[in-house]
Amino acid sequence: MTKNFNWLLVVFIIIAGISYIFFTYFQGVPVLNYHQINNQSHNSLTLSDSEFEAQIKYLYKHGYTPIGPDELADYLQNGTELPSKPILITFDDGYEDNYQVAYPILKKYHFKATIFLITDFIGNNNRYLTWDQIKEMSDNGISFESHTLSHIALPKASDEEIRAQLLRSKEGLEWRLGKKVEYLAYPGGEYDQRVIGLVKETGYRAAFTVNFGRDRVNCTLFTLNRIPIFGGGTHTFFRFWLRLKFTQLFDALQDYKSLLIKKGNTSLAGLIYIP
Repeated sequence: MTKNFNWLLVVFIIIAGISYIFFTYFQGVPVLNYHQINNQSHNSLTLSDSEFEAQIKYLYKHGYTPIGPDELADYLQNGTELPSKPILITFDDGYEDNYQVAYPILKKYHFKATIFLITDFIGNNNRYLTWDQIKEMSDNGISFESHTLSHIALPKASDEEIRAQLLRSKEGLEWRLGKKVEYLAYPGGEYDQRVIGLVKETGYRAAFTVNFGRDRVNCTLFTLNRIPIFGGGTHTFFRFWLRLKFTQLFDALQDYKSLLIKKGNTSLAGLIYIP
């Protein structure tokens, strides 16, 4: 009798552990965060066109459904039902290669995306999008939101300057595109409670960080997580796959690694692999 009880207890613990891992690490909506897509800029922000297409093709073949920020916010705030395997694809800054390289690939696989624009750079720097390119994409499934006027570090700015950065970029995009702009990506991922308050005050519905993680119902709409598909020395498909599939696990490992470094355990921290 005791033997059977012990066996049942072990089975229960295993099932409970698997259930915990599933509901902790595999739930929530993934929001991918890209920057540049080209074959010239070999830096931590840039993916090659072939690597980007391999990632989008994978999402397409495995049944992921692209959504927009409104759908994500409705789900998080109100529990509105989402399609099967939802995913939000975002780009920061508004580089010209988003039109030249990423846009044709997205169209090929019938995927939509959201681009957060630095509005002062539009048409004033040949590395960035033009209004004509933005208008064409806006008319064909790509949404555009704010990344402020000039990509300043918001926590270091005065209240007046932050309001100007938030309001003028928002109003400029709305005027140019004839569509509401309600979402922000924090420049450099930097924010604090004062910044969050001003983002709410200036009429935004939600804001995205570069914090590694997925987004679940009842999470804070002004500190939304994303999965950075940048950083690190290489951009391989395997790295993308690990980040997509085990987001929460690697987020927890990153937190633990940071704690070890803070406590001076750099040798142990170096053994922890973060893709």
